[in-house]
Amino acid sequence: MVDTSVAEGQNLSIMIPLRDDIPSKSFPVVTLSLIAANIIIFFFQISLGQNDALLFIYKTAVIPYEITNLTDLQPYGLVPPPVTLLSSVFIHGGVLHLAGNMLYLWIFGDNIEDRLGHLRFLVFYFSAGAVASLVHVLTDPLSLTPVVGASGAIAGLLGAYMLLYPRAKIQTLIYFFVFVRFVWVPAIFFLGLWFLLQLLNSTAGGQVAWFAHIGGFVTGMAVVLLFGLRKPGKKPNGRR
Repeated sequence: MVDTSVAEGQNLSIMIPLRDDIPSKSFPVVTLSLIAANIIIFFFQISLGQNDALLFIYKTAVIPYEITNLTDLQPYGLVPPPVTLLSSVFIHGGVLHLAGNMLYLWIFGDNIEDRLGHLRFLVFYFSAGAVASLVHVLTDPLSLTPVVGASGAIAGLLGAYMLLYPRAKIQTLIYFFVFVRFVWVPAIFFLGLWFLLQLLNSTAGGQVAWFAHIGGFVTGMAVVLLFGLRKPGKKPNGRR
């Protein structure tokens, strides 16, 4: 399935984050719910069989041509084209695609949810995902290739995390052929490198929506700066 769509997948293939050192002060109910929803939808998707699963992707994914022309190319589409900006964040092209995105969501999502609050976090997540997809659409507005994956939304979390917790440490598995090592990497370095890779890879094309990652990451940073969330304990509504 991944060969028939553009996947928004994580790409730090030699650096895998395992956990951070910032404990959450509240239970990450929204983060866990999003992870559960993604897993449930993926198992439903693969239960359909190969052909029907592919059709399901086309009916729920972002297809740039549909967005720019406000038309649904799929007969009996499940959702109108604009709504696919939200539905597509729950669709994945394979087990590794899903696992990579959910790993990042689990590690970085709970702290952003803790900082924003549950409802604002959910709005932030979907907003980052929608903006990320729109950025991809702008780069190829007439494309008929479906775009799926949660990493545009997750990229928004990464952008916010880098500004909110730059001194946090990320336990990272680094491997290169036979070299394998667990190290604690500063968040600003790990996420800065992640963003740099998106910029570099965006010139290469391929089956990953690099510009969606870039758009989501910048959106996350912009939200933090606009709401002044970098101040210690600062909440979106001004309370501490």
